[in-house]
Amino acid sequence: MNKTKFKQCAIYTRVSTEIQVEKKFSSCEAQEEKIRAFVQSQDKWQVFKVYSDAGYTGANTNRPALQELLEDIKERKIDIVLAYKIDRLTRSPKDFYQLIEIFEKYNVSFISINERFDTSTPAGRLLRNIMLTFAQFERELTSERTKDKLLERARK
Repeated sequence: MNKTKFKQCAIYTRVSTEIQVEKKFSSCEAQEEKIRAFVQSQDKWQVFKVYSDAGYTGANTNRPALQELLEDIKERKIDIVLAYKIDRLTRSPKDFYQLIEIFEKYNVSFISINERFDTSTPAGRLLRNIMLTFAQFERELTSERTKDKLLERARK
């Protein structure tokens, strides 16, 4: 624990497309604003740093800000990681479990402010797993639609 007795919070934001980067409600700035309001509502929490990956897919963890966040976790600079939604952190259940294992190894909590669940409870873990499954399903559907559109174009 740090000397000030404040929980050090990392804010993680991500959008995958340039269109989302520009949109007011889905932008990294909008996510950050909502998370900052949540942090301010908590007792003895402060924002350590904001990690933002604008224009990166959630399908893998090859993102510069996410990698920087993981390094700071390993250096024990962070107590809590906050994201607006789970799928901002990752859309892959496998990657999510690996990230959670790292968080747990370094005693870091993860909070999704939109879904509002606590991963330390069985109900919270169940909800997390259900939501991740839907996030992966959505990604696969999008991929399937894209392939169908490309095949249709090729046929024409």
